[in-house]
Amino acid sequence: MSNIVAIVGRPNVGKSTLYNRLTESRKAIVDDFSGVTRDRHYGVSEWVDKKFTVIDTGGYVANSTDVFEAAIREQVIIAIEEASVILFLVDVTTGITDLDDEIATLLRRSTKPVFVVVNKLDNNAQVSDATEFYSLGLGEIYTISSMTGSGTGELLDEVVKHFEEEDPEEASRPKYAIVGRPNVGKSSIINSLIGTDRNIVTPIAGTTRDSIHIHYNQYGHDFMLIDTAGLRKKTKVKENIEFYSVMRTIKALEEADVIILMIDATEGFEGQDMNIFHLAEKNKKGIVIVVNKWDLIEKNNKTVKVFEEQIREKIAPFTDVPIVFTSVTEKQRVLRVIETANKVYENRARKISTSKLNEVMLPIIEKYPPPSIKGKYVKIKYVTQINGTSPMFAFFCNLPQYVKEPYYRFIENQLRDNFELSGSPVQVWFRQK
Repeated sequence: MSNIVAIVGRPNVGKSTLYNRLTESRKAIVDDFSGVTRDRHYGVSEWVDKKFTVIDTGGYVANSTDVFEAAIREQVIIAIEEASVILFLVDVTTGITDLDDEIATLLRRSTKPVFVVVNKLDNNAQVSDATEFYSLGLGEIYTISSMTGSGTGELLDEVVKHFEEEDPEEASRPKYAIVGRPNVGKSSIINSLIGTDRNIVTPIAGTTRDSIHIHYNQYGHDFMLIDTAGLRKKTKVKENIEFYSVMRTIKALEEADVIILMIDATEGFEGQDMNIFHLAEKNKKGIVIVVNKWDLIEKNNKTVKVFEEQIREKIAPFTDVPIVFTSVTEKQRVLRVIETANKVYENRARKISTSKLNEVMLPIIEKYPPPSIKGKYVKIKYVTQINGTSPMFAFFCNLPQYVKEPYYRFIENQLRDNFELSGSPVQVWFRQK
């Protein structure tokens, strides 16, 4: 299961500083979602070999120079629903405020693990001040300084004890997440596949409330489907709707092996689709693009080709991605989506023998070697595949530092041309021999 740690609290208690502290060893995994996030808010952290996503809710309060209590309340409600663990950050220098009390009231109703984290303890004299936060009625308190990092290790030791362990049987099955903007047909395709209206489908965007895991075992296919489904039609704060949607997409994406990215044929491949695509690519997931509502498009013999070219132009340089055109309402090519996802799953797990790699790639490299730089010639001796969740290849040579980005792309394209890797991210490394 994907574990999410959400940092909640009123403004100016140090949420972003704690977020940066927890994620400093790795770069954030998500690009900014256009027009919504102002800073990076999602990052991956790791503690005692357990990886988890950290979410800083702070930047999502609209006009954050003002204290919008309704917006903060929505953040906490969303965090309670979606996170594995909630860090409730408070400030020892100001003590308990009315807004802290209100947030605590919401958190006391939650069954999720809540940690009261008292921040800004920069000297021992403040330890006694921190004890007042016991009166919030949320149990043990943890004192830290997010600025210096003191206390964060002890906090994380306790946090990771609350992470869910994945069911081994479920873990062995392929996992396909159906993601996309609201109202592109995510729930409809699942209903079509399982033959029942398991999800409530209406034409209103965002009617699916929960992320649903479905064990699909029909027509010789056996896998887990994750329906991220859309937004919840509850909050009036636009940033929070987006935050809820993005949080759900990240959660499903981290669990999945293959991402089925659904787009609306009538709207085309938009910025939000691009964000999800890059997110899947950065996480080294297999990708299938599904163009739904194809029945609503006026077509001639070139329509499919033109539409495909437009998508591939936008997702370049990773263009080796299968694209399936469907109409879920008309039951057109719905099973082909699953067959394609199965193929991408196999490609992502593909292992190629060292002998076969060298037999194919070395003659290509000999014919098209890396360009010489300052009279230095790169000589590539052999290639091998490295163990990883997606295909990774190491090319051993004398001067790896002289291999430039265009040659990396050339090698990746040659690997794709000669081995079946469609839909799977490919990583290429040049290493010192």
